[in-house]
Amino acid sequence: MNTLKHLAIIMDGNGRWAKERSLMRINGHEKGAEVVDDIAMYCAKNGIQTLSLYAFSTENWKRPKNEVDFLMKLLKKFIIKQREKLIKNDIKFDTIGDISVFDSDLLNEILNLKELTKEGASLNLVLALNYGGRDEIVRACKKLVLANDEINEENISKTIDSASYGDVDLLIRTGGEIRLSNFMLWEASYAELEFTDTFWPDFNSKELDIMVKKFEKKHRRFGGL
Repeated sequence: MNTLKHLAIIMDGNGRWAKERSLMRINGHEKGAEVVDDIAMYCAKNGIQTLSLYAFSTENWKRPKNEVDFLMKLLKKFIIKQREKLIKNDIKFDTIGDISVFDSDLLNEILNLKELTKEGASLNLVLALNYGGRDEIVRACKKLVLANDEINEENISKTIDSASYGDVDLLIRTGGEIRLSNFMLWEASYAELEFTDTFWPDFNSKELDIMVKKFEKKHRRFGGL
């Protein structure tokens, strides 16, 4: 039986979920934010150490300004709303990606929640914000150059944003697309991959549990036999 320590999810399909229901895209994003609760609680109760969620990519800035503005407001609302629940459930909140570009109010809320939950031991809830896998690797290499350290696999693994959480064991993408979209390229090099047609707002812990049980039974060879 494999032990699932690090689960990563590309939360895709909010806009299409809304379109199917003749709703605005922002309604899909609102519904999608609610799903995070269910998935995070499942992970905390089932011994999964880290849950990494692709929340906002470096490419998402290309979306219409009104949608980007809404996503920033939704993120701030989510962080404030989750504060007491994360503390109560002993969940550590963290981010990967370059969050320095966010406005001061949002950035302060992010940093404050990190500080308040830094001792959380039941789950690491990691949001990928202004994140791109290629950008992450480039930034790690630049840090190594500045530190005059050798650029090799071991040092990059120690320097990337998610260094504290290790490689991804299982990566899931909802919404029917079959691609990684620049998400955790380094960490997911040997991850098991699962793709589902379910849009993120309809995804739930029952569907996740089926994937987790499937993962536990897989024979992972990592290039061996």
